[in-house]
Amino acid sequence: MGWNSWNAFGTDIDEEKVIASAQLIVDSGLAAKGYRYVNIDDGWWAKRRQADGRVLIRTDNFPSARTADGNTSFRPFTDRLHAMGLKAGIYSEIGRNSCGQIYGDPAGPGQPAGTMAEREIGLYGHIDQDIALYFGEWNFDYIKVDGCGIRALAADSPQVKSGRLRALDPLIDYDTIPRTNIPAVKGLFDQVGQALSRNKPGNDFVLSICLWGSADVRSWARTLGNLSRTSEDISPNWERMLHNLDSASRRELYAKPNSWNDPDMLFIGSGEFDDAHLTEARSHMSLWAMLNAPLIIGFDLRKASPAMMGVLGNAQVIALNQDAAAHQAVLAYDGDSVQIFTKTLADGTKAVALFNRTGSPIDVKLIASHLKYRADQPITLTDLWDGDTKSFANEMPVHLERHQTLLFKASGTREHAQGLYLSEQPGNVNPAVDGIVHPMADPMVYRGLLPWRSTKADGEHPVYGGWGGARADATPFAQTPKIAGKTYHNAIGTLANSRLEVRNTGFSTFTTLAGIDDSVADPTARVRFSVHADGKLLKQTGWMKPGDAPAAIAVPVKGAKIVELVAEGNHPEMQNVAVDWAEAALDR
Repeated sequence: MGWNSWNAFGTDIDEEKVIASAQLIVDSGLAAKGYRYVNIDDGWWAKRRQADGRVLIRTDNFPSARTADGNTSFRPFTDRLHAMGLKAGIYSEIGRNSCGQIYGDPAGPGQPAGTMAEREIGLYGHIDQDIALYFGEWNFDYIKVDGCGIRALAADSPQVKSGRLRALDPLIDYDTIPRTNIPAVKGLFDQVGQALSRNKPGNDFVLSICLWGSADVRSWARTLGNLSRTSEDISPNWERMLHNLDSASRRELYAKPNSWNDPDMLFIGSGEFDDAHLTEARSHMSLWAMLNAPLIIGFDLRKASPAMMGVLGNAQVIALNQDAAAHQAVLAYDGDSVQIFTKTLADGTKAVALFNRTGSPIDVKLIASHLKYRADQPITLTDLWDGDTKSFANEMPVHLERHQTLLFKASGTREHAQGLYLSEQPGNVNPAVDGIVHPMADPMVYRGLLPWRSTKADGEHPVYGGWGGARADATPFAQTPKIAGKTYHNAIGTLANSRLEVRNTGFSTFTTLAGIDDSVADPTARVRFSVHADGKLLKQTGWMKPGDAPAAIAVPVKGAKIVELVAEGNHPEMQNVAVDWAEAALDR
């Protein structure tokens, strides 16, 4: 949680703006509610000194960075933030040149100066040196690392052909996933992670990986970074918010404690989330809270109204976002018009968000099974925005205004009284190997108009890798799990040749019905399922074919820390064979 300068100021940043924002975070009480990180984004650098490779700071914008020897230092700046009880964040780029340099106005504010080499202020070729400077010498706590420089500077790009920037063969082909050099991209970020660990003992840092869902970042960032961007930049309009939401909302198994899906900053306070759009602002905040998305304010807080500060500072919604169980919400109902998200909380209760994506009012029903609660027992709901309480059994009619999200904390009697379904605890389920052979673009993400491109292209096409990944209560391809003609609403859906690591938090037994999903059309596909506890094989099925009844598995796991669920295909390159761990649960 915190604040970032980019959405408010772009590259036109300076010390006064940042410190004023930090002071407002403290004075308003937002810091006490958890907003601690104050992050400067692109635009702070002057140049890279060629004699020794040191990055220098724009001291006209950050006067406290002046030093007698000309080296410049952010240490007085970070010391000041730390003295305020805050954390300090900085921005860099994994390539040679930043996004602001590549896509911004060369004559605009915050652009590095000097020769072509002096303007290469990114980490590329300087990872160890720069990380040691930013974290060892300057004492930053957080770094956002962009990837524009390994995406946009092919030899035929306008920036290179003009002679302004040097070519760097792209490692990321944003529009064509198979052309991306995934190992090379991951290798660069591995180096960043290693350098951070050397300079911040105890891993006391935050690494924000900003690759916009490319380079199969979903599958590896959770073991390296603390935040992983799932989409392109957000904008202060409703359609763009839907786009960014969708890029993260079906990745519930790819987030875990201290490693979160990041659909980008909050744009509350601006555009279609300003004071005239309080319903939209609350929806934006509610949805990011349900996703456990980082709550990073992207607004000039000097202009914030009491109403906007109230949205950002709602203690109940913040607590939902920061809940210790760390489970991202799961889609209990997924449609183009309405979505219902549910989330298991650390105190054993649930949260539920009913979201109207459309511009018209709509009537829906919340049913007990959305919450995995018994229909014959009372369910109590507390509205996290107005505090109202209501109860129902079985089902409840709900009216949603245009763009409205109703957000409740819910308590009731669980359907599965003796434990938890795995789909109720996605933060404990890690797709260590998800079975994807070739990453594919996710077609479920809302394709709104890109504000910076309008209709100059031939349409907005799926670009974010993520289709076919493991899911809670859905198959990898967004269908309801079904085995041998029977539908299962409680399941983990994944692919053949996958391995799931389930963190056991004190349960004694694992049970499931494992089988090949009915969506599989290949009659030659064969899969066998096995369950392991801390590396020890507990149960293995025979080879199963499409249409076979599921295999019932019940094994003791008391004392085990990790329960592994393995679905082995009869061919190592088997693709898109969906399998289900139906009714998968850990029981006491």
